[in-house]
Amino acid sequence: MFLVYSKPQCPYCDQAKALLTAKGLPYQEIILDVGQPKEEGKTYMPVQAFKEQYPLAKTVPQIFKDETHIGGFVELKKYLGVD
Repeated sequence: MFLVYSKPQCPYCDQAKALLTAKGLPYQEIILDVGQPKEEGKTYMPVQAFKEQYPLAKTVPQIFKDETHIGGFVELKKYLGVD
């Protein structure tokens, strides 16, 4: 299972989720809470909590496969062997 940390209006986040969907790969999304309206059924995480948990992560998306950190959208494409 993939885990995707994203934020609203993030083109790379949207592309990463679209790629996983296109490949039929299940993922869980955690959306960084930047003060946006919340949608029922979605999981949110305060930005400060994300920064504390992943202090080296400076951008989103941040993508994990099980316990392995993959990186962002570019790294996901490489991981999946997509040009």
